[in-house]
Amino acid sequence: MNQAEALRAEIARAARALGAPDDSTPVLERPRDPSHGDWATNVAMTLAKPLGRKPRDIAEALLGAMDLPSVGVIAADIAGPGFLNFRLDPGFLARGLLPMLANPDAWGRHDIGHGERVVVEFVSANPTGPLHVGHGRQAALGDAISTLLEWTGWAVDREFYYNDAGAQIANLAKSTQARVRELAGQALEIPEGGYHGEYIREIAQAYIAQHPDDAAGDDLAAMQAFAVAALRHEQDLDLQAFGVKFNTYYLESSLYTDGRVNTTVDALRASGHTYEEEGALFLRTTDFGDDKDRVMKKSAAKGGDYTYFVPDVAYHVTKWERGYHRAINVQGADHHSTITRVRAGLQALDIGIPKGYPDYVLHQMVTVMKGGEEVKISKRAGSYVTVRDLIDEVGRDAVRYFYLMRRGDSQLVFDIDLARSQSEENPVYYVQMAHARMSGIFRVGEIDVATVTGEGVELAVLSEPAELELIKQLLDFPSTVRGAAENLEPHRVAAWLLETARAGHTWYHKHHVLGEPEDITRARLVLARATQLGLAAGLRILGLSAPERM
Repeated sequence: MNQAEALRAEIARAARALGAPDDSTPVLERPRDPSHGDWATNVAMTLAKPLGRKPRDIAEALLGAMDLPSVGVIAADIAGPGFLNFRLDPGFLARGLLPMLANPDAWGRHDIGHGERVVVEFVSANPTGPLHVGHGRQAALGDAISTLLEWTGWAVDREFYYNDAGAQIANLAKSTQARVRELAGQALEIPEGGYHGEYIREIAQAYIAQHPDDAAGDDLAAMQAFAVAALRHEQDLDLQAFGVKFNTYYLESSLYTDGRVNTTVDALRASGHTYEEEGALFLRTTDFGDDKDRVMKKSAAKGGDYTYFVPDVAYHVTKWERGYHRAINVQGADHHSTITRVRAGLQALDIGIPKGYPDYVLHQMVTVMKGGEEVKISKRAGSYVTVRDLIDEVGRDAVRYFYLMRRGDSQLVFDIDLARSQSEENPVYYVQMAHARMSGIFRVGEIDVATVTGEGVELAVLSEPAELELIKQLLDFPSTVRGAAENLEPHRVAAWLLETARAGHTWYHKHHVLGEPEDITRARLVLARATQLGLAAGLRILGLSAPERM
């Protein structure tokens, strides 16, 4: 139990002694003004109704019932209508860092998931081109969410769903065919909805090299299979450059070849939630909260093929059958309409899948800026900027951090010039520099970090305001990780890193570690080591490196 949990438990014990319900859970928050103390709670106000008393009276009674010294409180006061503010003993506060030094790998970890399985699906791009910057944001989000879930006790599988079927794949084949025929001397005729990027020409050239007997481009099926395989490999290289690995890859085409789509459609028909109208098959998604019923299968006059959400329903049935009773999809905001349809299809099947399955994390698009102007195209991809374009410009770490420093559902402007700068304005540089500075203390002092355990060190000397602020930031890491994991919001860790780096830089500039009286140096080495470990842990969650020199 960490310090915040111990204080919360003592408040809860005192509240129960006053007659509060057993399930009362006090909320602790950091006061906006540090002069008000280390922790604050509004529990007296939340208990006013169940206890039938004035909040300030409850606050006074709580203070009288609490064993304040046992949880390190040296001062407490009542503010406003009944807020309770607590100030902790500096030595008690600093001793909260010792578990981090004793077991760095466990610091910030929780066992909320109890080893239960969860699948996080992300990127899931059509194999029709290199990954664009939107896919990159999704890759960073999905990977960081997966790591957060692992840190909180879930058994996580990362999955990539390849949309290797449908009209877009057919257009890919025809685009490749057009380039093959162009290379054979014919006029270039890219089909409507086709792909114009330079990478299509590269695929056509590679196809001819491996299929010299089809230099005229007549075998469309062979070209489709070749182009899909080539672009799957291309996307794999994009993901490798970004440092993202998947446990499983699932092919949309397999849902058709295995008969799962037809089986799912038959089951939906049998459920009584479908009907036919004007030759088309509809699912009554309005039975499950949709604003109108949706077409499952188009009429023969319109091609007679299934609409895109039908294989999605079949695919999510496989997730459930594979034992993933929790599933999270990270997708672009343009998939918003998919949520209701997929969930409606799963509910209509009535096979035990819960109503909110799967969970969705939707992200907004990315605008790339360079030199004050928007960058819209790539030399290879043509109509869009690729992930590898960004990585080549600013490096993997900067790309990942910039993708994760904002809420996923907010618009993101990626400023290449800022990401490349080595200044305090560049957040990833600023965070990594803080880690490098802490590492430099031990390098300059020729001190083995393994010897810095905090044992026998008088930590009460860490009483300067900059020290206390840094300590509190570090102690907030476990709750930050838990909150980020529960809400599927990695940007909370990015924000914690930036605030901790700011506190670390401030302390570093204001106070020397080496060359001070021995008791102060030993205590500050503990703080430097804890800061180094904390920053490294936060960077690791986001998939970033923690350099020791910069």
